[in-house]
Amino acid sequence: MKDYKLTLAILTVAIVWGTTFLSIRVAVETIPAWFVAGIRQFLASIIMLMILLYRGQFQWIGWKNLGYQLIFSSLMLIIANGLTTVAEETLTSSLTSLISATSPIMVFLGSVALGLQKFTIRALIGVLLCFGGITFIFWDGIHDLANPEFRFGIFLLLCGILGWASGTIFTKKMNIQSKNISLNLFYQFAFAGVIQIFFAFLFTKDYNFGNWSAKSISAMLYLSLFGSVAAFFAYHYALTRVSPVQVSILAYVNTIISIFLSWLILDEEISAKFIVAALLIILGVFVINYNREMFKKHRIE
Repeated sequence: MKDYKLTLAILTVAIVWGTTFLSIRVAVETIPAWFVAGIRQFLASIIMLMILLYRGQFQWIGWKNLGYQLIFSSLMLIIANGLTTVAEETLTSSLTSLISATSPIMVFLGSVALGLQKFTIRALIGVLLCFGGITFIFWDGIHDLANPEFRFGIFLLLCGILGWASGTIFTKKMNIQSKNISLNLFYQFAFAGVIQIFFAFLFTKDYNFGNWSAKSISAMLYLSLFGSVAAFFAYHYALTRVSPVQVSILAYVNTIISIFLSWLILDEEISAKFIVAALLIILGVFVINYNREMFKKHRIE
């Protein structure tokens, strides 16, 4: 707690990423989802560009590295973030955040399939706990799947989770060491923003800008400035002070904050089964990713 910058960074990541699903839900109330995703990433790229120019760090990264960044951007921003945003047009933010919390399971299973990790009894228990949580989610609402829009929203969300997991696995598989993360992120944001805005005009039938409410626009700007830029810097600052395993604990806090805010601000119904589902999923992900370093005092100089 004596390191106030570290404390602020950790709180920023936990709170800001915990509000992401809530902000997306508010933004898509009046703004078409692809516009929300595209403008968010494009504005983030402009902010990142200004920072790079101020620091004198903006430069060409080379065709090979650009290719890697476009792959990351396609999987983790265009597919994962984009489809999750579209899914929230029909799904509640609490449900979206809870199902998205299972992404580490997809990363683990994919890593096992590619031989990057070993499947253990502990992992099996974690997977079963997570799927048990999914069962509780749809226990009373299985009839909702009869609704085509709801069913399509779930499908898009699962595709988004697969995109995020694929991007994470690709990073692990290639083992690419980034020399300038901010520079790479600019290219990722810029590419995703342009593609998603193109999708917005291509797939949106009615994008009457006059219908965009101030509340939705504010949420979109919040996602760009805080969700994409501030949280990123805070996350990587935290990684320079503590181990990645310790920082990963924030993922569990994010889900709890997201569900709580969805109930508090959006009046979304949180049933007892939903709470049980959340506990099972968080516990399952924790069991799979448990490492003794999580609770050890560790500092990276």
